[in-house]
Amino acid sequence: MIVTLIVARAAAGTPSVEARFDVPFTPGQTVLDGLRYVRTHADPSLAFRYSCINANACKECMMVIDGKVAYACTTRLHEGVQHLAPLPNKRLVSDLVTEIAPPDERLFPRSQ
Repeated sequence: MIVTLIVARAAAGTPSVEARFDVPFTPGQTVLDGLRYVRTHADPSLAFRYSCINANACKECMMVIDGKVAYACTTRLHEGVQHLAPLPNKRLVSDLVTEIAPPDERLFPRSQ
């Protein structure tokens, strides 16, 4: 069985394009597991953020999954197609990575 992840990819300031990745499906896998598979086996340049794995402790893997904001580490993969996109109200860094640090905690403030 296969899951197809359709990922919105872009760098900051560039238009988004959709990339399709087929991932082997095993019941119980999370979206984060699928993204890690893609980065290991298909495209090492795919950008997404996480610190813990399936513990929902770091809160860094938040993204839009099938039109809803969710954590990739707790959202289960399902057979068929799943759409992934970066958070809509945050500054895009690359692919699924958005700026998450509050402005006063950033090492390098965003230029105006």
